[in-house]
Parts: sequence; structure tokens; C-alpha cells
Amino acid sequence: MSVALLVLPDFLLIAFGALLARRARFDGGFWSGVERLVYFVLFPALLFRALASAPLTFTDALPFVATGVAFTLGGIALSALGQPLCRLPRDVFAACFQCGFRFNTYIAIAIAGRVAGEAGLARLALLIAVLVPLVNVAAVAVLARGRATHIGRELVRNPLVLACAAGLAWNALALPQPVVAMRVVELLAAAALPLGLLAVGAGLRLRGTDLPPRAIVWWNGVKLVALPALALAFARLFGLNAMETTIVVAMAAVPTATSAYVLAVQMGAPGAPVALLISTGTISAAVTLPLWLALVA
Repeated sequence: MSVALLVLPDFLLIAFGALLARRARFDGGFWSGVERLVYFVLFPALLFRALASAPLTFTDALPFVATGVAFTLGGIALSALGQPLCRLPRDVFAACFQCGFRFNTYIAIAIAGRVAGEAGLARLALLIAVLVPLVNVAAVAVLARGRATHIGRELVRNPLVLACAAGLAWNALALPQPVVAMRVVELLAAAALPLGLLAVGAGLRLRGTDLPPRAIVWWNGVKLVALPALALAFARLFGLNAMETTIVVAMAAVPTATSAYVLAVQMGAPGAPVALLISTGTISAAVTLPLWLALVA
């Protein structure tokens, strides 16, 4: 099966979510409820299951994790260049800054599972455990603009970080996995991706902001072109195998997470420019992501 056909179901689900949000008569809080369910319950179950049951050798994973950290730091640096290049108001830049390196975990997990199976999911979950704190600290540091914040408290309450930490601890301690309990976790995990991808589509917004085109091109270019190129270069440098290279490139090539919008609004920054970048990036990724996966296949 070609790479394009492999990822097509995921983007069709995103498109279906966009259609449902605009045509189905759900009340105003329906999709925010779906996203909370996925973020706080279903997705943590998927990450915990992937890490708790996978055969992991942590020393062997160091080059893989180093590659993820390296391309993410590169994305942070390139995102910072957006201000002198685009000359946005400070609060707009602070909101848009994170769009160059925050990753849509739902799409990344869906792609990893399709192209690399359970082993790919476990590797990606390990990377998520490391990168989620890194990207959140970078985003909050710029959004804070000198205000008192509680980054550490937010990180230790992040459900993705907690799920990854619990899964890694379970694995490292070789704790038993009760059949009934793990079956419940598997059922919750199975619901995470379809609902998560539908919620991504429902959140697409293409209007309501005057963000200049050069800013849209810059941050989407960083996220969808420069970041996967950096990931591929570092994968070669650190000698990753074919499966690991595919995972890091896929992780780098997915569009920006919808949580970037939530964070911007929560911290008093304008949300509309972030929503536009997320939406244009997600639509563009339907073309760029298969190309990157084909390149490393």
C-alpha cells in the first residue's frame, strides 16, 4: 500500500470532523467535551498501554530521544526568527511562536501505528514523554512575558506526561498486568484516535484574523518543511534505524496541536491567529506529510 493511501483514512476522519462540526446539530459544548474526553482519559490510556506493555531498552533509545530533542530545539530557534522576519505585535508573536514546534499528538500516534505498528507506538510514546514538557516550557516562557506562572505545576498535572510516566514506571518495575484491567485500558485506547481526529477536524478555523500571509508561510514552513528536514538530518547523524527514522520524521512533520490555541487563550494572548495557523497547517499537512513519509519509506 502506498504511503498516501496509508495516511488517507486519518485525514478523511479530520475532514469528516470538520463536516460534522458545520452540518450536524450538536450543541456548542459538544466538541469541547469530546476533546476533553480524549485529552484527559482516552489518550492517556493509549500512551500508558503502549509504554507499559512494550519491550523497551532505555539505553538503546537514547539516540532516538536525542534526535527528537535536537529537532525540537531547532524548531524553537526557527520559530523565534519569525518575529524579526514578520514584525508582528508582541502578543500575536507570543501566540504564534509555539506553532513552529508543537506537534499534534493525535495525528502522530495515528501515523506511527499505521506505519510501524505496536513497536512504533511504544517508541513514539517515549518521545512524547520527553518532548511534551520541553515544548510546553518553551511556549509558556514566551507567552508569560514576565508574568508569574506555574510551569512546573502545569507539567506535573499534564495527563499525557502523567500517563507516560506511569507507563514507563510500570514497564521498568515489571509490574503485573491484570487481564480485565488491561482490557478496559485497551478499549479506552481504541477510542482515542478516531475521536481525536474528528475533534481536530471540528476545530479547523480559516477566518477571523488578519495575520499577514508571510507569517502563515513562515510558521507553517517551519513546522511542515524545516522541522522534518531537521529530524531526518539528525536521524542520519545519530544512526537511527529505518523504523525510528520514520517515527521521528512523522513526529516532526505533523501539524501543530490544537492545544496551542487553548494555551494562547488561557494566557491572555490572541487565539484567532493560532487557530488560523493550526487550520492551514493541518490542511497543508495532508500533502506534505505523505511526501515526507514516502521519502523515508
